[in-house]
Amino acid sequence: MSAGHMAVTSPATAPVVAEAVIVCETPQDECGVRDVLDRLGDKWSVYVVVELASGIRRFKELQRAIPGDISQRMLTLTVRRLERDGLVRRTVYPTVPPQVEYELTEMGHSLTHLVKALADWSIAHRPAIAASHQAWDTAHPDSDIR
Repeated sequence: MSAGHMAVTSPATAPVVAEAVIVCETPQDECGVRDVLDRLGDKWSVYVVVELASGIRRFKELQRAIPGDISQRMLTLTVRRLERDGLVRRTVYPTVPPQVEYELTEMGHSLTHLVKALADWSIAHRPAIAASHQAWDTAHPDSDIR
């Protein structure tokens, strides 16, 4: 097998040759992927991106729209990190009290199709994942992985 390729097998299919997902210059080189995955892998960032994909939101609108119970502090940290990454634009209007709006940047909008693809994949594979969980849990009744 050539470098950067690996054989992938599945019980339902014949072996398939797949390209490596990430190819960096050296094993120590992360190609900058870790920073992006850390941001998008946190609990709230994807929710903020999904909500802002629909348009500009004020802080409280954003907080109410996000599923779960995100605190004001956590939402503030999340939007600041996304702003630092160049995915979110924060606009402050000089009113009393100040009015603050958040929106996705062009780069932030370019991320939304990937988030949608992940959501679509999740929905399509939800029954198979649930069946796999049930089979694994039955085979490993004493495991603390749930």
